[in-house]
Amino acid sequence: MSTQNDKEKIVLAALIGAFEGQDSLPSRDEIASRASALAPLLGYGGDLQSIISEAETTIPSRMNAGVSLVDVDAAHDEDWIRKREIDTTYANAYGSYLRSQGWKPAVVNTLLNGDGTKILGLLQDPMSDGAWSRRGLVIGHVQSGKTANYMGVIAKAADAGYKFIIVIAGIHNNLRKQTQQRVDEGFVGRSSDPADRVNIGVGLDKNYPNPVTLTNISSDFNKQTADKSGAQLNDFKKPVIIVIKKNVKTLEALHVWLRELNAKGRDRIADVPMLVVDDEADNASINTNKPDINPTATNSWIRKILRLFTKSCYVGYTATPFANIFIDPDAFDKDAYEELFPKDFIHSLDAPTTYFGPEKVFNSDEGSSGVLRKINDCEEYLPLSHKNGSPVAELPPSLYRALDQFIVARAIRNLRGQERKHCSMLINVSRFVSAQKEVRSLIQLRLDRMSNAVKANYMMPEEVSTKNEYMDRLRAAFEAEFAANEFAGRHFTWGEVKAALWGVFEHLRTYVVNSKSDEVLDFGKYEKDGIGLTAIAIGGLSLSRGLTIEGLTISYMYRNTRMYDTLMQMGRWFGYRPGYEDICRVWLPNDSINWYKHIALASEELRQQITRMRQADMSPRDFGLYIKSHPDSLVVTAANKMRSGERVVLNQNFTGLLVESYDLPLESKINLENETLIEEYWRSGFGGTIKKTEKGWLIPDVDVERIDEFLLRFKSHKDAKQRKMAAVEYLRAISEKYPKGDVLLISKGAGDPDRFRLGAQERTAEDATSEKWRLSGYRVASRGDEKLGLTPEQLKAAEALAADDSESKSKKPSDIHYRVVRDKPLLMLHVLAPTDKREFLGVRAPAWGLSYPHGLYGVEIEVIANKVWMEQMYGSMDDDPDADEDYDDE
Repeated sequence: MSTQNDKEKIVLAALIGAFEGQDSLPSRDEIASRASALAPLLGYGGDLQSIISEAETTIPSRMNAGVSLVDVDAAHDEDWIRKREIDTTYANAYGSYLRSQGWKPAVVNTLLNGDGTKILGLLQDPMSDGAWSRRGLVIGHVQSGKTANYMGVIAKAADAGYKFIIVIAGIHNNLRKQTQQRVDEGFVGRSSDPADRVNIGVGLDKNYPNPVTLTNISSDFNKQTADKSGAQLNDFKKPVIIVIKKNVKTLEALHVWLRELNAKGRDRIADVPMLVVDDEADNASINTNKPDINPTATNSWIRKILRLFTKSCYVGYTATPFANIFIDPDAFDKDAYEELFPKDFIHSLDAPTTYFGPEKVFNSDEGSSGVLRKINDCEEYLPLSHKNGSPVAELPPSLYRALDQFIVARAIRNLRGQERKHCSMLINVSRFVSAQKEVRSLIQLRLDRMSNAVKANYMMPEEVSTKNEYMDRLRAAFEAEFAANEFAGRHFTWGEVKAALWGVFEHLRTYVVNSKSDEVLDFGKYEKDGIGLTAIAIGGLSLSRGLTIEGLTISYMYRNTRMYDTLMQMGRWFGYRPGYEDICRVWLPNDSINWYKHIALASEELRQQITRMRQADMSPRDFGLYIKSHPDSLVVTAANKMRSGERVVLNQNFTGLLVESYDLPLESKINLENETLIEEYWRSGFGGTIKKTEKGWLIPDVDVERIDEFLLRFKSHKDAKQRKMAAVEYLRAISEKYPKGDVLLISKGAGDPDRFRLGAQERTAEDATSEKWRLSGYRVASRGDEKLGLTPEQLKAAEALAADDSESKSKKPSDIHYRVVRDKPLLMLHVLAPTDKREFLGVRAPAWGLSYPHGLYGVEIEVIANKVWMEQMYGSMDDDPDADEDYDDE
């Protein structure tokens, strides 16, 4: 790393530390003044604008400790860490390293002394006698710092006495290498590059006690390399760590070496406390026929390795926990032994306030409008469903617009003093390597033309440069997207941006990132020379699992998978964007935007369930059973079976959830009949007393039988009938405990109560056809609808719940909190009016939503599903990530 970059990080760390503990947020002027004072003291004479901006973004961040769900019946003492004197050498070194990289001290403290201490306490005391094993899961957020968290846990575990640590780093070579580099920097303290064995990271302290690593950035674990050490695990005076790929051959080789060298003819290895950290843990459960990534074999070898040790702990890390929870908690194999189900604990991490995540991108109106751009022209160029070898003759205009945005965004970042920071664009439009290469060729051709145009025109007067097609496009991108953006109290003009365009191409490179590619997207190589790489990464699955794309600014993804875990992992645009969050753009098809919105909400509800189940002293097994019966579980568990048309029987549970009719018919006869039905029941008050609310009418304490009867008579679109029947069946299943429910008639404006007609709520219908209208975000109700009709006492209770909820960033009640305090079923009725298309002018489409109280974990209904049912509920499954060409096969 360059001296200049080193000094920048030192100044940034000192600047952030200078404001630690200050109650009020410093102004930019205060930060700038402090930076000006610190820079000469620290020997830094460069531009301070980038450092000031990064500090301004980082200083306000905070991070709450996460929430744990533990097996309360297990004989385990979480306080063992406080009853022993534990050295803190490795943990202190890691904390100092993070602070030197500009991490805010408060966040480092939470990471190490909050979550790190909590997770270590959930593991076993490595000094405890006898044989033991622990199984746990840590749920983070995509690109939110899970690696930093488990590095902290590894450091603290080494301090406590764990002697052998295995990090399983996904299924790709590039991810294993990236993880090895981070382990080298944060724990080993020495580069494992065979050609450059220098002290790095924590090892820059000459007194640092370097752990031993038996893998390096070039080589995964193999028996021949390990045998060269000639030592058994107990021979090493320092902890031993290896970073391996999740590959059947690698795991088998490790098992053979451990058994032959260390077991000494015995069945198991004694007195070597070991820890397995399984990064992207859910990826072991992907349904695939590829033998080297076979989930059954992978799972089995991990279990066999754990079984070799009399003292072992397994901790899975993931942002998409669905697949892990579906592991059968009672599964036991005579050869592989105990399953990996997290029977002992599940810990849900918080994310710092500066995290740029799904909630901010997809479920915030302001964030969505600023960040999201819709792809509506890709199908004729590169269809969602295409065969391997399909030619790519040209790229869609939207992709070229995204490329224009990227070039302009990089110029703006350079003007902001971020020229030595990496800046990237992601393009994910095909799972086939051949298509990725063709896309790269077309992108490179475009870049060559743009580069020539910029070189000839960036210093020319505007009346000359604007006549060039590419310069005109770049100006249009600036004016449409970035002209109003403010930075450090000022706006950059097109003239300033145009003058900075030529510098964009100096370190611009295109990469095809997949398991077959021989080129490596190596940000570290450029960082050593003090260069900010400008990278365009084109790929498929390799861009979708754990790989960090530094400085990701523009993302373009046209894929149609609906697997929760795969789609969330494809969201490489999540993370931290200090000083450039405002110029990030994400291009997606409208259907993917809606599905991401749905997933973001489902994930938020999932995390809040952990909090509520913790309060009820429930166990990971209870949570596992709840997730297994979650109505969206089929997307994760049975998609592979659905492709073969197999029928699947599921138990489903709707506790604490809202089920809605988001697929609506646009046939006037059906909608008129449904409006007449609403009028009939409204006239009778559903058998109760009608009360006015600020947005319609409430009828409290209606007999559930009346709600049941109404829904059965309500005519649904054919794709919504299964959902309606499941909602009704669950309502019946809980009716003994909840014989009464509330009804909300939600109206825009005054409506027409004399004629019992609701005021229609306008909703976008740009993708609607004459056959079906699927609502944006798969949502009918607006946020806050469920608070209508609550008493002042209930509203206060909801506010208290939100204030205590670690998953609530705003600390303001959400519909989930309102659902909890209402504590009874709620039927909401709406009339919606489609916009955006003239042919639907005047259409009124009635819709319903049914929300259920929380805490009904033991109540389930049975659902029988097949491929047709799956496609009605969740859409096409044509893009199968499990069949992706982009797998490592070594």
